[in-house]
Amino acid sequence: MTQVAIIGAAGLSGLELIRICSRHPGVELVAVSSARYAGQAVGEAFPELSRVDLTFTPHDAALNGAQAAFLAVPNQASLEIVPGLLEQGLRVIDLSGVFRLRDVPRFEKFYHLQHTAAAALREAVFGLPEVYRERIPAARLVANPGCYATGALLGLLPLGELTARLTAPPVIDAKSGVSGAGGRVEDESTLFMAVSENFKAYKVFTHQHTPEIEQVLADATPYDPARQGPVVFTPHLLPIARGIFSTIYLRFDRPVSRSAMWTAYGDFAAREPFVILLPDGHSAELSMVRGTNDCVISLHADETGANWVVATVIDNLVKGAAGNAVQNLNLMFGMEETAGLA
Repeated sequence: MTQVAIIGAAGLSGLELIRICSRHPGVELVAVSSARYAGQAVGEAFPELSRVDLTFTPHDAALNGAQAAFLAVPNQASLEIVPGLLEQGLRVIDLSGVFRLRDVPRFEKFYHLQHTAAAALREAVFGLPEVYRERIPAARLVANPGCYATGALLGLLPLGELTARLTAPPVIDAKSGVSGAGGRVEDESTLFMAVSENFKAYKVFTHQHTPEIEQVLADATPYDPARQGPVVFTPHLLPIARGIFSTIYLRFDRPVSRSAMWTAYGDFAAREPFVILLPDGHSAELSMVRGTNDCVISLHADETGANWVVATVIDNLVKGAAGNAVQNLNLMFGMEETAGLA
């Protein structure tokens, strides 16, 4: 059994981690921390988790012999906590954004935060198994991807060499439930009265997941923003609790056949345990992925075959956060990649 701690266990992603880890056949959950609920039993604070026989501790409490730690805390807290965990010999999966971007000036521009953990950043591995599966098992520090980035990248990466034929940057029109936009830890823009019966775009051209998408595309495909233009990514806030729907618009230099697209995406889905490609004529819907670690994809083309729309749906709290983090844990400790998730 792999002994695991969750730091920041009472947030939305942290609670999802508790749910998954408490039923994982290869994980023993040995410590959970929360600044707000320190000293309270998990079942007392969250009755739906009453079967979890643990008490929330402060973030700086001993981690009860854990081999690995999930961090589901704000960015500044991760910067402060991660180096100490690595010094103690723990392997870390960080759900914040502070170890995702290799380019420090770009990180500081998008996150408005000075990076103070350069040594940890240098060894961090980006935790998207669909691209970095070979590097994750040996990593001491894995930077779990952002939820929007996950939904967008899983819709773009199957293109492979076809990305070189794009005549314009991908346009990613993404829509998230409230929990994907911060839930209860952001500002009043995510409160019920601000969200209910409303719909809006936010952080247009400034969202921190944009450079994350571009970094991974540069690693994994021939897409060239200098020639084809930077990715256009716009997030929107839906008046629902969870889920991300990404509509990705693609323009190619000449028609791409339906067979070529279905082969590219079908091959990708066939080798990825949590990627599902829908048959021609079907459309992705958020209800297909709620509570799962799946990414469901549908493909759509106009009559010319040069214009395509790729639609992806994920649960932002599972494949977009806690589920993907457990997928990384499984790889790091030699377990089946689908353990606790399928």
